[in-house]
Amino acid sequence: MIVAIDGPAGAGKSTASRAVAQALGFAHMDTGAMYRAVTLAALRDGLDIGDRASLDAFVASMDVSLDDNSLTIDGTDVTSRLRSAEVTQAVARVASQPQVRAALVPLQRRLAQRRDIVVEGRDIGTVVFPDAEIKVYLTASPTERALRRTRQLGLDEDTDTIEEMAADIHSRDTTDATREVSPLQQAHGSRLIDSSDMTLDEVVAAIVALVEQDGGS
Repeated sequence: MIVAIDGPAGAGKSTASRAVAQALGFAHMDTGAMYRAVTLAALRDGLDIGDRASLDAFVASMDVSLDDNSLTIDGTDVTSRLRSAEVTQAVARVASQPQVRAALVPLQRRLAQRRDIVVEGRDIGTVVFPDAEIKVYLTASPTERALRRTRQLGLDEDTDTIEEMAADIHSRDTTDATREVSPLQQAHGSRLIDSSDMTLDEVVAAIVALVEQDGGS
């Protein structure tokens, strides 16, 4: 069984998806981390991420490996560096490149074969696994998403910081929703969950209930 969880930046997909996978005894895949890994590697090597030809060749040469706890690039664990401000600022540009998505989507499909899995991202229910048994679109209000991302990064929760984070999230939303390939949108047949006023436990319980109801578990 595949549980596809999509949604915008800061909606709490990663935390909720991991908790849902643990509750169900499923594997977990964070596809956003894969795009962050490509971004990190490109920045590390001084690549011009706006140069499609160079990025195409670069991605084709990479060895990306993902499991429930870590992500490696060419044998090096880069998990702890994926949420840096530098990567966060650049990842939308990299993820919008058609050749990057063309390289990673087949890998995501292979990794999900032959096991029950919770997969999170922005095009899981629309492109990667359109036939997923369970599809969820997880969102929250812009203010709540900005606050969550501020806390995730360990920043001060002052007005200026939250407003700056909200502006960054709005920019990411716009880029994700208008990109040429696999734009962010709610998949047909998916269940909308607005977590603005929900605890993590409530979000997890709601998704697990969908699996038990619609998946026949």
